Amino acid sequence: MKHLLKLSDWSAEEITAVLDMADQLKYEKKNGIPHKHLEGKSLGMIFEKSSTRTRVSFEVGMYELGGNPLFLSSADLQIGRGEPVEDTARVLSRYLDGIMIRTFEQKEVEDLAKYGSIPIINGLTDYCHPCQVLADLMTIREHKGTFKNLKMCFIGDGNNMANSLMVGAIKMGMEFAIACPKGYEPDSDLMKWASENGTFTCTESVEEAAKDADILVTDVWASMGQEGEANERKKIFAGYQINSKLMSVAKSDAMVLHCLPAHREEEITAEVFEAHAAEIFDEAENRLHAQKAVMVTLMKD
Repeated sequence: MKHLLKLSDWSAEEITAVLDMADQLKYEKKNGIPHKHLEGKSLGMIFEKSSTRTRVSFEVGMYELGGNPLFLSSADLQIGRGEPVEDTARVLSRYLDGIMIRTFEQKEVEDLAKYGSIPIINGLTDYCHPCQVLADLMTIREHKGTFKNLKMCFIGDGNNMANSLMVGAIKMGMEFAIACPKGYEPDSDLMKWASENGTFTCTESVEEAAKDADILVTDVWASMGQEGEANERKKIFAGYQINSKLMSVAKSDAMVLHCLPAHREEEITAEVFEAHAAEIFDEAENRLHAQKAVMVTLMKD
């Protein structure tokens, strides 16, 4: 059975197939062409971390595919009261056709897949964010027309976004560079993999990472669950900002992406954000289309 637990599980060909389907589904939505591929199917959406884009895009996406989305907060489930994830997986597999989960530990997602008998979609963990990066790749291809000979640069914390962007960029043939403070690097195993499978740089210098970049990406300095570190992180990450000075080091036609929500004047200036708002909100919209493609790929008979 196929799942989307992390992007490293998928081949470049599988990612491309999902992006192609996402383009088709977007075209059909824009032109009012029905695409009820999942009629009669039900998707359980488990949220142990709250969300705007993930909830709305999956819920609307499942509805537009003709299926039934069920929002399940951890407060509504016995899993929030200590029921083992393996029992939850086996029970929900008898009711649902697929599960999307947005949670903290990657192990919880992997265990749902291990003990369940339906497709599992990782809506976000502390380790990775594959759905967001599929939307990012879709947006890059829309704006650049190709992945060939492109350089992606990530500025900031080596978090779940950095982990998944690194994998997505390298798998699709792009160069990937990250600038982050010492001690805040991405997952070491993923960095080793990136070094062995593509052109990869990890540096403390934002200028080095951004030099001749085609795509610059950033994320908040303190992710969900790190609110207590926010003030300390502001000091540590003070120089890790996408601003007009950094944009001048990148290519003149460089695009900027941000998974949102954005903290203007922290990881990105309001000036740069607004100059690239079209790309950033195309990226946000493409969560809907990319996730619909994932659901059809995994859940359609």
